Amino acid sequence: MADDRNSDRELSGKRAVVTGSSSGIGRAIALELAAAGADVLIHCARSREKAESVAEQVRGQGVRSYVWSADLRDAAACDQLVSEVWRSLGGCDIWINNAGADTLTGEAARWSYDRKLEELLAVDVRATIRMSRSVGDRMRLAGGGVILNMGWDQAETGMGGDSGELFGAAKGAIMAFTKSLAMTLAPSVRVNCLAPGWIKTAWGERASESWQERAIRETPLGRWGTPEDVAAVARFLCSDAAAFVTGQVVRVNGGAVR
Repeated sequence: MADDRNSDRELSGKRAVVTGSSSGIGRAIALELAAAGADVLIHCARSREKAESVAEQVRGQGVRSYVWSADLRDAAACDQLVSEVWRSLGGCDIWINNAGADTLTGEAARWSYDRKLEELLAVDVRATIRMSRSVGDRMRLAGGGVILNMGWDQAETGMGGDSGELFGAAKGAIMAFTKSLAMTLAPSVRVNCLAPGWIKTAWGERASESWQERAIRETPLGRWGTPEDVAAVARFLCSDAAAFVTGQVVRVNGGAVR
């Protein structure tokens, strides 16, 4: 898929880590980076079988892939993941903090507001900040690297309801953190943040007709975004083509302006 668009494999020789990459946007990013020539470590919290399947697909691109399981709610597990990457791979050139707490589907959808907030703060905020700082220090000592975080386009504009409040707080924090970390780590390490809009992941597949209609109505390009749409932008931001881009929040939302 990606090789048809760019056969240069511009990330050849790079080592990448994508957290939360057993499915959805993380999986698409892992496959896209592999198509660009990067070796990719696949991280999962529980879905080891799915992660192994993604790793096999990554290897099909002619690059190396590894799987590491870690519950990122646990600070020690975050530290161990970073240490293991440097121990096993000898370092990392690209680190993508994609992992996030799913509070929209399954049993989690019925959790209390407080429990959802606790999960989002633990995974989306604390783990991202902790690992970004640790990875960034190591990359700076090594002479360079790229960190990419995950935000949300409506964190900047607001969305009513419990989910809007919760995700706005969590993702807004990461978007602000990204800008400051980019200044801390410049000029050797670039740090950016993706802010996806209506992307059809697991929740979007099951969303009610009213949500389906809303997603189309609020997107000028007239469709849901796909994980592959987000992955294509991630690939650009990780490449030398984006060498003068840091501290940015990049919306991937089909032109939505709210």
